[in-house]
Amino acid sequence: MARLAYADPTKAETRPLAERIIRERGSVLHLYAMLMHSGPVAEGWLRYLTAIRHECQLSGALREMVIMRIATLNGAPYEAAQHAPIAVREGLTEQQVAALTDWQGSDLFDETQCAVLAYCDAMTRDIRVPDAVFARVRRALPDRELVELTATIGAYNMVSRFLEALQIDHHDDMTASAHAQS
Repeated sequence: MARLAYADPTKAETRPLAERIIRERGSVLHLYAMLMHSGPVAEGWLRYLTAIRHECQLSGALREMVIMRIATLNGAPYEAAQHAPIAVREGLTEQQVAALTDWQGSDLFDETQCAVLAYCDAMTRDIRVPDAVFARVRRALPDRELVELTATIGAYNMVSRFLEALQIDHHDDMTASAHAQS
């Protein structure tokens, strides 16, 4: 159960943002129900993650692959549960998704994917990326996609850290939580 009650999306102060989230995302997920405690943060988050997920040239398969890897590295099951089906829709196989826990021991990833995963691991685990890891990913991607990859890895490390710090779980009953704070 989350450490804070989820914001009530039906309240006057949250309703317009909740309606926008529903238009753009289809529903108010647990993450956004928590973010709605701060309208400015929720709106900024929504805009930033919309850019990352829907306006970049980085392939959806690479984007979702790093999101799933970050979820694994950071122990973020909510993030993994939300993105596993998207990863498959974007072109990863279920075997690749499963192999992300030990991608270096797998032959399921091509050279570009391995370069991207090594970069993701370095950014997530160590923050500073060794020159050899950067050179490898630099050879694999054009500048714009490398910037978008870097922003994606940074963004989803932010997401997983937010989720885990507040213990957001996709099994939580958001309605009961919201009514408890009334």
